[in-house]
Amino acid sequence: MAEFSFEIKEKLGTISASGKYSKELNIISYNGAEPKYDLRNWTTEEDGSKKMQKGLTLTKEEVLKLKELLATIN
Repeated sequence: MAEFSFEIKEKLGTISASGKYSKELNIISYNGAEPKYDLRNWTTEEDGSKKMQKGLTLTKEEVLKLKELLATIN
């Protein structure tokens, strides 16, 4: 199995948080690749480290299209 790595390049913000759980939007590079926008749940462990949960990764073009679609919601 190939090694998995990620680096949070920029923390854009927390959408929601409850206890040790949070939903965050960040810019993340996976396995040294071009950074992408990443929306996912995180769990904060007792030692302060964070464990990633399921999420969604988007390119800048996809984020701009999503922004356009969200602007149509009343």
